[in-house]
Amino acid sequence: MTTAAEHRAAARQFIRYEKDKATKIATLTFDRPGKANTATIGMRMLFADYVHMANIDNDVKVLVIRGEGEDLGTGGDLPEHGDLYLNPNEDSNFLPDLEIDDPDVQYPPHTSFRYLHGLTDYYAKARSGNRPLQEFKKISIIEAKGYCYGWHFYQCADADMIISSDDALFGHPAFRYAGWGPRLWQWAEMMGIRKFSEMLFTGRPFTAKEMADCNFVNSVVPRDHLEAETAKYAKACSLTRPLDVVVVQKTFLELYKQHKGEYMGSLLTGFVEGVLPSMTDDVAEDLNLGNGVFDQGINNVVKARDQAYPPEWRLSRKGRAQP
Repeated sequence: MTTAAEHRAAARQFIRYEKDKATKIATLTFDRPGKANTATIGMRMLFADYVHMANIDNDVKVLVIRGEGEDLGTGGDLPEHGDLYLNPNEDSNFLPDLEIDDPDVQYPPHTSFRYLHGLTDYYAKARSGNRPLQEFKKISIIEAKGYCYGWHFYQCADADMIISSDDALFGHPAFRYAGWGPRLWQWAEMMGIRKFSEMLFTGRPFTAKEMADCNFVNSVVPRDHLEAETAKYAKACSLTRPLDVVVVQKTFLELYKQHKGEYMGSLLTGFVEGVLPSMTDDVAEDLNLGNGVFDQGINNVVKARDQAYPPEWRLSRKGRAQP
């Protein structure tokens, strides 16, 4: 099994972190060619590291998060886990995800509730890389384009601002194969319960315009204007009040979010995700994580099921283009 240290080392080629001391603008870029910036275990670790580092760095006031290529990203790299979710054996564990490489640590048995919940509860913590932007006391801006799915959609919910290209699609494929994701509460808060319910129950992705209409996205521009629009917002934010004032502003907003239950929602979702093995199919051929999905390749299974939906509700650009 790959260790946490090995996951982290392998991921360094897929994330770039740069900062401009003069403007106090830092940029974090996902760059995993050929994989649509799908996030590995190590990438999530490094993302949490970089956000934490930028949070302390006196040379950073604004953090811009973006993706190289066509997409912001398509979520987590689920095949890394193979059958660890619903078909584990006595040797299965999530210790690398938890950044534990000590061979003396005994992971809970695969028959226990703690086997999966140990991971899903960890996903509620900032250090896991799922919600570090919630604790970030500087200004975060996401440059969204193409696919903004799964784990990358988590970050969109947590960022202060989203500047989007008009071709962006937002959502989570897990709504069609598991039924939930770690940021349910925050998505509902940011989109509004009515529109998020539609996304959750239909599993359909929302366009940039739809996300702007429900106040999730701040600005929508053509793809060729995206970088300039993001730079405009980042520069304006870097020129406003002193950094100490920004930290006070962000602390106020964090207190507001906690009053609204953001972290409680993370813990609740961790609990809900932990009972995934107890879910049963309505019919034998129904899609969930248990019926050999990982053997077939979860992307292939989701794509095949995607064809059953109206074209405008499909997850893939290719599928949406088909009549």
